[in-house]
Amino acid sequence: MAESARAVPLRRGSQPRQAQPQPQEPQPQGASPRKLESQEPLWREALGRRLRMLRQDRDETLSETARRAGLSPQYLSEIERGRKEPSSEMIAALAGALDTTLVTLTEQVAADLRGHQALAGPGPVLLAMAA
Repeated sequence: MAESARAVPLRRGSQPRQAQPQPQEPQPQGASPRKLESQEPLWREALGRRLRMLRQDRDETLSETARRAGLSPQYLSEIERGRKEPSSEMIAALAGALDTTLVTLTEQVAADLRGHQALAGPGPVLLAMAA
């Protein structure tokens, strides 16, 4: 006997896909749909923005930084755009390639996230109901 299953979204704010496509507003080039929403950014997005900022502050190309970190320019591009979540070893290699430490990079990303949280205000509150 076959059982039916129901898909439950795992991310806050996710809605089940609808059968008909929704009209989308034009987005700035390179922007992901999440960035236009007022949701808290993901760690990988904040990390990517910080890595790109550090690389550009050094006037380096993707290829130069990627070569020193030991990864491909394509993968570094995906990390910077928040599409890939690199391993801790990869983050440490990128920090070294950008002449910073893993601790400093982590503190900078955390400060970026705290700054976003201060601008966004308090998030949604979930109250548990007693049975």
